[in-house]
Amino acid sequence: MTNLTIHKDLLSSVFHARIHFFCIFAQDFEQEVFKKMANKVLFITQEIIPYVAESEMANAGRKLPQAIQEKGREIRTFMPKWGNVNERRNQLHEVIRLSGMNLIIDDTDHPLIIKVASIQSARMQVYFIDNDDYFQHRLMATNEDGIEYPDNDERAIFYARGVLETVKKLRWSADLIHCQGWISALAPLYIKKAYMEEPSFRDSKVVLSLFEDDLKSNLQEDIIEKIMLKNIDRNDMEALLPASATFKDLQKLAISYSDGIIIHSDKVNPELLEFAHEKGVPVLQHTDPETFADAVNNFYDEIWSQGN
Repeated sequence: MTNLTIHKDLLSSVFHARIHFFCIFAQDFEQEVFKKMANKVLFITQEIIPYVAESEMANAGRKLPQAIQEKGREIRTFMPKWGNVNERRNQLHEVIRLSGMNLIIDDTDHPLIIKVASIQSARMQVYFIDNDDYFQHRLMATNEDGIEYPDNDERAIFYARGVLETVKKLRWSADLIHCQGWISALAPLYIKKAYMEEPSFRDSKVVLSLFEDDLKSNLQEDIIEKIMLKNIDRNDMEALLPASATFKDLQKLAISYSDGIIIHSDKVNPELLEFAHEKGVPVLQHTDPETFADAVNNFYDEIWSQGN
């Protein structure tokens, strides 16, 4: 009887040891899988329907975040509060706890105002970056007469910094940051340089979407002075943004500090695509709308797994 009891105890010990080993293995496996996925995605967008008129970019800004969220990832989505966004109809309201900061650009204080609205059908919340000087009383790239605003580069500076400062206030960290449109072109630089030590962005990877959209005017001559923040090297800026820099140069700057590029249109400037290949930046060129979200979702994991 004693031998039988010892035998049962031994079997029980072996069984529990194996269960314990399996649990540890499963936990380690889960952690490894988790590391290979970009579970938190920040969308820094230019246009989202229904807030602005339908376009290729606005459709992507609306549908892609929803699709990525439905695949189990946590998202935060931002866009500028352009002057043509109807606040009453879209039920925007200011988030007082996130507003109130001043961003200094060209020695001038510009108040940062944060608003929020929800797209109920998508269960998606959108944060809006607003400012009386840059967005509140203005359209997007051009005024009512089709003339580009001369300070579009400053607006891009304010928007990029405004998004990143708001994410810091939210105490939220982004595994992957997806930038869309000319208005977000400076975000990759700031993420990789000025904000690289911030917990919210320390390990972030950046993906940049390229569309057909373009700006015709040159950037302001003192654009480098306005861009400069801590950890940004002036020599790097001068090499990438020559005198009389154009929107194309600004996009090249964005590509230089991105970890992946997504081509959304067949009409993207071929020089930008060639530049991305020269820099060795991975490129996703996928045009089938039926499988586009799946392709992007997989591309996120491919980019995230680099160096992690």
